[in-house]
Amino acid sequence: MSKTNIKKGDTVQVLAGDDRGKQGRVVKVDAEKQRAIVEGVNMVTKHAKPSAKHPQGGRIQMEAPIHISNLSLLDPKSGKPTRVGHSLVDGKKVRVAKKSGEEIK
Repeated sequence: MSKTNIKKGDTVQVLAGDDRGKQGRVVKVDAEKQRAIVEGVNMVTKHAKPSAKHPQGGRIQMEAPIHISNLSLLDPKSGKPTRVGHSLVDGKKVRVAKKSGEEIK
């Protein structure tokens, strides 16, 4: 399992694909497959049979996973895409935005 700089709850921007330029919050990260699900990005239509959850069935819009290499974390200070660095603060390793040097919460 490889490490990722993107975590659940981060705000990211899509760098490539049909949704290039869109921004959203990360809902789920699959580190093994190197993919993330971002709110409102990479929407697909799923055809569902009637069930308890969806009694009518029909077509359901949902987010599909997108590769982490196509996402960039947003700088907390400027709101623009930035690379991620790491530094030690009080003996803890924290993520830092390369553009502003601001700590990423």
